[in-house]
Amino acid sequence: MDYRYLYDGIDDKVKLANGEKVTPINFDNGATTPPLKSVTKLIQDNIKNYGPIARGVGPKGEYCTTMFERSREIILNFFGLKGCNSHTVIYTKSDTEGLNILANALIKNKDDMILTTRMEHHANDLPFRKAGKVVHVDVDDLGRINIDDIEQELIKANGKIKVVTVTGASNVTGYLTPIHDIAKLAHKYNALIIVDGAQLVAHEKVNMRGCDKDEMIDFITFSAHKAYAPFGSGAIVGLKEHLKGSDPFLSGGGCVAGVFDESVIWSPIPERFEAGTQNFFGVIAMAKALEELQNIGFKNIKNHERDIKEYIINSMKCMNNIILYGDTDYMDDRLGVITFNIKDMNYEAVALNMATEKGISLRAGKFCAHPYVYRLLGVSDCDGYRDVVSGSFNDGMVRASFGLYNTIDEANIFLEQLDYLTNVLRKSNRRYKKPIRKVRF
Repeated sequence: MDYRYLYDGIDDKVKLANGEKVTPINFDNGATTPPLKSVTKLIQDNIKNYGPIARGVGPKGEYCTTMFERSREIILNFFGLKGCNSHTVIYTKSDTEGLNILANALIKNKDDMILTTRMEHHANDLPFRKAGKVVHVDVDDLGRINIDDIEQELIKANGKIKVVTVTGASNVTGYLTPIHDIAKLAHKYNALIIVDGAQLVAHEKVNMRGCDKDEMIDFITFSAHKAYAPFGSGAIVGLKEHLKGSDPFLSGGGCVAGVFDESVIWSPIPERFEAGTQNFFGVIAMAKALEELQNIGFKNIKNHERDIKEYIINSMKCMNNIILYGDTDYMDDRLGVITFNIKDMNYEAVALNMATEKGISLRAGKFCAHPYVYRLLGVSDCDGYRDVVSGSFNDGMVRASFGLYNTIDEANIFLEQLDYLTNVLRKSNRRYKKPIRKVRF
């Protein structure tokens, strides 16, 4: 089924290096996604409804407050928590901010231990390194996590691990993590579980309740801009009781019940963690996008994206000089994320050629997951460090990541250009080496 009619801006043409105008192809959905038409319409319909949220008296303020609070219910329902009093929604500006808030709130002292993996985005690693002692579970040769290794670390820590924080889906290989199985292990050893849902929520149904209490996800974080809504909004969905005793990550107006000369009474959860004037449009757009995905149906989303993923991977496997990362034989636990290189060609040059010659947006680099990418490339920590310090940046990959609106026709354009790169340019005298213009990653 073609879902393109649901999206805004994806058919606006761009000019290529040769002056030709083409419809661009966004295969960089792992970084950001275009907005749904229903989302942009909601923003347009409400653009004149500026009003203070939970402050002041007046019709616009009351309207905005009502919409703002109703969005929490929509998000709770999206994660299977309708009518559940244990969890709440805290609005953030991004998934990264959400994980920093949780690291600050849940880790009480520097001796507390946190278990995470070498598959993680930096956002689900670095905040916890600052907060306490981090234990990393490594990946196997294909880049997967073995949950038996997670249990071994929990046993070894003898109750000192307070939080297990894992990605719901890798932004490098697309691997889905068995979050409910990991939740059971975390709870068995008296730890909380956090799921970094940035790459997950737009592609797979997430029922935070699981099948029983032991499988319940304690906290999940995500960003709206990876789920067909604008930049600048995200959320934490999590247990209220474990946040009650924590001071806010940011402080100021809106997060206090009372301020006195020598003391402060913080607001209740979730307002305690929402200091400052809120991003009203970002919040209602985020909730609308999730509601729309729920209406489309995750079975439909999964089937559509799976067909494109398998078609492209199976086609790439038949090409010469392509290096694919992750498991390309058993793909059921992979989302539509494909990382690759072309032998003897610089990864940045490949992505730049695709963009300038065909209008195809890809990602080049290490995708804010450096330790994971180094493992998949077979690069040691020492060599990776030397590469960065020297400014060479020779170690990296190209990533294609798909969304609901992408099509097989787009896949064919990508594959044709890939075939040209591997069989024509690679053999020519004008080999594509590292471009002068640095592609940031």
